[in-house]
Amino acid sequence: MTAASASVTFGPDVPDADRVRLAYPLDADVCVIGAGLAGLSVALEAARLGASVVVLEGRHVGWNASGNQLGTVMPGYGLPLADLIARVGLEDAREMWALSQQGAEAVRERATGDGIADLALSDGALEVSNVDVGERLIARLQMLNEDFDTEAEGWQIERVRDALKTRRYFHGVHYPKAFQIDGRNYLMGLAALAKQAGVRIFEDTPALSLDAAGIMKRVVTPAAKLRAQHVVLAGNVHLGSPAQRLSDTLLPVWRYGGITEPLGERLEAIAFQGSVSDSDGVDHFRIVEGDRLMWSSPETTWATQPARFARNITSRIRTVFPQLGKLDVTETFGGAVGQTVHGMPQIGQIRPGLWVASGFGYQGLNTTAMAGVLIARGMIQRDDRSKLFAPFELVWAGGRVGRVVGYGVGVWHRQASALQCTLARYRERAVERERRREARIAAANARAGTG
Repeated sequence: MTAASASVTFGPDVPDADRVRLAYPLDADVCVIGAGLAGLSVALEAARLGASVVVLEGRHVGWNASGNQLGTVMPGYGLPLADLIARVGLEDAREMWALSQQGAEAVRERATGDGIADLALSDGALEVSNVDVGERLIARLQMLNEDFDTEAEGWQIERVRDALKTRRYFHGVHYPKAFQIDGRNYLMGLAALAKQAGVRIFEDTPALSLDAAGIMKRVVTPAAKLRAQHVVLAGNVHLGSPAQRLSDTLLPVWRYGGITEPLGERLEAIAFQGSVSDSDGVDHFRIVEGDRLMWSSPETTWATQPARFARNITSRIRTVFPQLGKLDVTETFGGAVGQTVHGMPQIGQIRPGLWVASGFGYQGLNTTAMAGVLIARGMIQRDDRSKLFAPFELVWAGGRVGRVVGYGVGVWHRQASALQCTLARYRERAVERERRREARIAAANARAGTG
């Protein structure tokens, strides 16, 4: 399906009557707590390796950020590549980057040949800079292409502005092998594949307590108890009492987005059909359904109704593309992602039989697919590649104080980004004025010489 016919849906997905709650004692090889991207990826891979798998979900499949995202799939992590190298060294960084590429390819395989329909796949992702960073761009491209086997193209200012009719952006990095899918349909398709593989998913079944001692771990739910050889904590910031210490290592950041009304010919302002994100992480957008704009921008460290941000999203769109004029955001969505202090996901075994798959931030589609493979093979085949993530230990995120500080840092970051962007455009206009002045002087001198 082409981008022009893409259909994206948000909101409640499964009626109460269709949900199954755990109401009887149960034993399994693997118990996954959390039915988001991470939990379902682990469950699917473990079931395909022959394990009996149960997933416990306190609400319903895809109720949080996993079911409310823009659907961009590309390699990488939340931690900048240079920082990753500084932390683990070049060789381990290469291996971890290759794993993230494999995660992206796993999503593509599911999207194209694994029985998930209506994903509206479209190719290409463009990361644009808010300031003129030509030299840094060249260095980054060399590192991606030569050291990390990633196809990436550098776009000069003229090409970026030909694709995006705005003067807010300068250089860009184009990832032609990145792609977009309907994120909610992918998540629900992942749940369907897991069920086909034999996974039992119990919704409206929160884990109230967890005893991880002994060979068989014990999980207590409101109506029944469950025992499993392996327990995977994949509930992000909402794990609560069974794993409060884990939840406390994550800073909850609610990201909100919306979809505009059909914009028709006005969307000629955006000629790029893939997803676009700025290098400061402020705006992320793409065209859906041919002439509607899906845009994600505002962030908070507390939960609120996504509809409250419709005007904020409209304001951001008109700030970047004023030529779009007056427009309405007709659908809004949002969810909480768990941000780790170090910016990397938490993947691996905490203690024998107790695993964690959490803290994926904004790179959730590729990294959760990767984590599913690593953890499933670690549990069943004793694959130890998840140890690559051991340097990124569980670090307390500061509790309520951390949320306040995180929000303040986010506000400061966005304000600093806006100031740098303003200064960059001012310098660009100053250079243009100087060039015109020199051109006028040169023309005057030429006329004087011929006179």
